Amino acid sequence: MTTDPDELLAGPKGVRLRLGPAVKQAEQAVTAAKADALRELDLTVPQYAVLLQLMERPGMSGAQLARGAAVTPQTMAGVLATLGAKGLIEREQSEVHSKVLVTRLGESGRALVAEADARVVGIESALWTAFEEAERELFRSFLQRAVAALQK
Repeated sequence: MTTDPDELLAGPKGVRLRLGPAVKQAEQAVTAAKADALRELDLTVPQYAVLLQLMERPGMSGAQLARGAAVTPQTMAGVLATLGAKGLIEREQSEVHSKVLVTRLGESGRALVAEADARVVGIESALWTAFEEAERELFRSFLQRAVAALQK
């Protein structure tokens, strides 16, 4: 019997052994649960990700926010336009780079991100309690190892 992963994972019999689909299903389940929780607040998951980042680090650029939310800069431009139109964020020229706009939470953005985060914490709590402490640390280390293996 072979232990070559290329041979084991090839073809119809190998599909069930692949890890990628399981990782994707888990990511989709987390995203779907967040989307459901945020829908009542008229927020999308990327919009929430922006508000959360700005709560922690005010004054971020669009490029920084895009990287943190795992979306393209073009998508982020739309997200920021929508958040600005809702009055949730404020943008101004950077003191460091005149061509860069920095973003901060507006008053209503601060209130909304607190409510949104409470809902998302409930989702994270459900995921958290599905594992024992040692399992959580092991799971986290497996995910970090997966990222490292794919970023080579």
